[in-house]
Amino acid sequence: MPRNSTRLTEVTDAATSWAFTAGWSVSKRMPERAARAAFQAGADYMWWQNTAGVPRLKSNLARVRPWLTDAELELLTRSGMRSYMRYWCEAFRLPTYTPGRLSESFDLRGKELLDTTMNQGRGAVMIPGHMANWDLAGAWATQRYGALTTVAEQLKPKDLFDQFLQYRESLGMEVLPLGDPHVTRALIRRLREGRLVALLGDRDLTDSGVHIDFFGAKASFPAGPALLSIMTGAPLHPVTMHNEKNMTIGTVHPKIEVPDITDRSEQIRIMTQQIAHAFEIGIAEHPEDWHMLQKVWVD
Repeated sequence: MPRNSTRLTEVTDAATSWAFTAGWSVSKRMPERAARAAFQAGADYMWWQNTAGVPRLKSNLARVRPWLTDAELELLTRSGMRSYMRYWCEAFRLPTYTPGRLSESFDLRGKELLDTTMNQGRGAVMIPGHMANWDLAGAWATQRYGALTTVAEQLKPKDLFDQFLQYRESLGMEVLPLGDPHVTRALIRRLREGRLVALLGDRDLTDSGVHIDFFGAKASFPAGPALLSIMTGAPLHPVTMHNEKNMTIGTVHPKIEVPDITDRSEQIRIMTQQIAHAFEIGIAEHPEDWHMLQKVWVD
């Protein structure tokens, strides 16, 4: 890489790290109403400037609501950016939440499905998508079930990834780095210990995902959730989420059964397709709360 390009990357990484550090520090000290207003203004500015991931978010939402006019799609994209920046505002402030505030900020419909499994001392695989505030859901689950293990993409710059690692660990989560050769073994061990494993399931980060139908087109979803359920017998539940006023509402979808066939790759494909169908239901009802600013569809 040319020296100038290397220097530019270093400067960009430093600026990104500084921005997130400042966000964590400053937003926690602001009055909540002022913080929310500031993040919403930031969302509107990014939407107006069509910066960062806005074009990708717009194209993704066009798949979900293909009948919208251009003007309607623009308004939905603005709502999507507002929801996305609401996530960041809440994420930066989340470490200051008391247990009571956490309980008031999140509710899980269908939690009895997880309660039954966890009370029996069995592990479970919970598959949320990039919807509403999945960190809030993880913190709530940790408070309710005592422990939660997840996997995180190794972000660049490294010190930014370290900040996210410390942040999620401060919420009580165990975070394993994606790409670690021992991560699958560790997740299997946690499930056999009766712990809850949560893995985001609507974006493939490995380039080795499963191609399934998603809103009428071919998309790539991770194979890991289905594989873990097959290998351990742990129940697999998709979870969708949306925002309502000052709360995030999650919905546990019915358990996805392992197909009674011998072809493991086909078992994984069928189960992953069912995860996608559950996500379609939740996203179709609340598309503005699906924060997908990256590529999902193969084409």
